[in-house]
Amino acid sequence: METGSTAPNAWDARETAARLRAVCAELSDRFYERDDVVRTLVTTLLAGQHSLLLGPPGTAKSELARELTGRIDGASYWEILLSKFTAPTRMFGPIDVAALARGEYRQVYDGRATTAHVAFIDEIFKCSTAALNETLGFLNERIYHPENGGEPIRCPLISAITASNELPGDDDAAAIYDRLLVRVEVGYLADPANFAALLRSAVRRPAEPAARTTVELAALRWAVTEAVPAVAVPDPVVDALCTLRAALRRRELVASDRRWRQAVGLLQASAFLGGRAHVAEQDLPVLTHVLWHSPAERPAVEREVLHLVNPSAREALEVSDELDELEAQLDAMAGQSREALSEWVIKVAHSRLARAGTRLERLRETAARAGRSTTAIDRVAGRQRAVRARVLTEALGVDASAVRAQP
Repeated sequence: METGSTAPNAWDARETAARLRAVCAELSDRFYERDDVVRTLVTTLLAGQHSLLLGPPGTAKSELARELTGRIDGASYWEILLSKFTAPTRMFGPIDVAALARGEYRQVYDGRATTAHVAFIDEIFKCSTAALNETLGFLNERIYHPENGGEPIRCPLISAITASNELPGDDDAAAIYDRLLVRVEVGYLADPANFAALLRSAVRRPAEPAARTTVELAALRWAVTEAVPAVAVPDPVVDALCTLRAALRRRELVASDRRWRQAVGLLQASAFLGGRAHVAEQDLPVLTHVLWHSPAERPAVEREVLHLVNPSAREALEVSDELDELEAQLDAMAGQSREALSEWVIKVAHSRLARAGTRLERLRETAARAGRSTTAIDRVAGRQRAVRARVLTEALGVDASAVRAQP
């Protein structure tokens, strides 16, 4: 627990929100195709909740967690890669060997989970049986029970970012999965132009970032404990949540009452990050990372959320379906001659991709004018660029790195 600091005032809360928005923008510029992931992680941090990054190795999950924590001045960061053999003492504090030689049994907590403000736990579902109860206590109550049976230790944890490349496979891991409010799928880069930029970054000296916004730990803590819970939740938003719950239940997508209740805090955090004193419909899309149990359910959850709050984004998902069909056609043409592929591009793919791009631009303008989130539209627009690049590179042999500059 920090001492000697004073609670920031309301003006500082506005400054904190502005700084966190700047952090989101800077990290989104650094990590390709991670805009929604970054904003969701920051929102989860503000809500004092825990997140799961679900995806294959090599998708910058740990690097993103380190960089985000590095933007919090004064925050202690701890990370670990779990296995079925990880002992609780390795996570929460090893035995002090020197003290043990003197006949004293105590643990060394510095640099362990017990002193962290933000924790990154990789392969979270491989948590050992021995460490399970202590890990649950750490995530749920922010406490650790020492090995010697002493008084529970209060941990300063604000938020844990966890990661896995697979879903839990047993009941013990499922207990942890249930405690992770936010679940975000993270995949490899889709846009060939972004992939080309990633490759170039590996062979040139990294430039110093133009800006590196930070936020004070004390200001962040005050936002989490005071400012975010004070954000108003109007009755129309509550009504919208009830409507959404009913729509999801009709699809047999059922979330627990506890998850719905915790989701309200996430909506408050989203509003705070947006610089608003009350939750609005534009905050509801963050629930697409909360109300599914398996990744296969996420698209249905997203469609129901957007059906309720953002018709432009819902229409963008229809464009995404069309892009799926186009990619399926390209896959089916594998092995055909360059002439056949070129003819297909000219007669089919080019016009459909152009219409999709124009439609997405119009949808984004409409959503922006109405003050609605453009996150889903931007994601589909990125997908349209990626499919267009794939069509041009695989069917016509165009250099992928040159695609971004084209309309």
